[in-house]
Amino acid sequence: MSTRRVVVTGIGALTPIGKSAPDFWNGLLSGTSGARPIDRFDPEKYATKFAAQIENYDPLEYFDRKEARRLDMVAQYALIASDEAIKDSGLDMETINKDRVAVIVGTGIGGMETFYEQSVSLHEHGPRGITPFFIPMLIPDIVSGHISIRHGFRGPNFCAVSACATGSHNIGIAYDMIKYGTSDYAVTGGSESPVTRVGVAGFNAMKAMSTRNDDPKAASRPFDKDRDGFVLGEGSGIFILEEYEAAKKRGARIYGEIAGYGYSADAYHITAPDPEGSGVILAMEGALKAAGIKPEDVDHINMHGTSTPLGDVAETNSIKKVFGEHAYKMNLNSTKSMTGHTLGAAGAIESVAALLAIYHGTIPPTINIDNQDPECDLNYTANKPVVKDVRYAMNNAFGFGGHNSTLVFKKLEE
Repeated sequence: MSTRRVVVTGIGALTPIGKSAPDFWNGLLSGTSGARPIDRFDPEKYATKFAAQIENYDPLEYFDRKEARRLDMVAQYALIASDEAIKDSGLDMETINKDRVAVIVGTGIGGMETFYEQSVSLHEHGPRGITPFFIPMLIPDIVSGHISIRHGFRGPNFCAVSACATGSHNIGIAYDMIKYGTSDYAVTGGSESPVTRVGVAGFNAMKAMSTRNDDPKAASRPFDKDRDGFVLGEGSGIFILEEYEAAKKRGARIYGEIAGYGYSADAYHITAPDPEGSGVILAMEGALKAAGIKPEDVDHINMHGTSTPLGDVAETNSIKKVFGEHAYKMNLNSTKSMTGHTLGAAGAIESVAALLAIYHGTIPPTINIDNQDPECDLNYTANKPVVKDVRYAMNNAFGFGGHNSTLVFKKLEE
């Protein structure tokens, strides 16, 4: 079967360290931490009192009051980032065949704040207290639906849900659609808005999050010996994908190419990583095989790197098993040290970072590495960005339930 090359021609990002893709990139290079005390609700009774929130977010800057009331923030974030990506792509909305535009944008949890608020309303007011928009605001697939409705895209429209691997899985599915000719264009990525009362309480109950309340900006510290859990984040990352020859013909700016991907399962535990890393190894090896490259061709990996005691070591060991001695020669990083863990948006936001590292020839740092864990002994690009020609970059994303996804991005070759 003949296949087509798939390139990225538009990028959108709404993150705790930048409300657009260029601002996000500048935030990464400056080593900005998005963690700050929670101001969306009173966190006094919570073990963790901070998160990586989108600073000074006002939905009325983007939506009218009526529309904002009918959109959970997870959909708002995705719409904002997708609008940016579409504009950035330069696609002519008047002439493209909208029947051939796929929208594959996922969320790991969906409308969490809507679920909480409507549950409270049901408790206080009974069934009549529930808004008729409750279900449409809650369901994960509504994110793709809203993007489709907003722009009139009539191609494939749905999402995959795989917890913190969601963004990457959706990009991979969209990549296949372009590669095999199902669609000509795709809007794809992930979105999440979990900084809610029930979200923070839930992750605290799992003992998964940092409780460094005295110094939030230093709390997300992947690979550091003193890490004590992840920092909850939010936001959205969106790509516009299209076939290379068509993009070239219309004179599009091309950020880079998707070379391949790999998926797998740990088949081990609902939350803990497999200490042997068998599933993660399968995903990375599968991505390398799909891209048709050798381990030593990879220059950079944007790691899942959540800042959890077990996860960082397990991923590090898996990389060493796949890449051997070359593992020590690559520049690795975890941009979660700045954005926090954005759950279903993580794979997409971090893929934006990996692709921009190729495009700009610069690898963002992992901040807050002050006392590197001896068990995490690779080059994590500590605290300062590194200028480097990156031909191939990899992004890892793993989700509760043992879901693994690895994407490989390639520098454009004419």
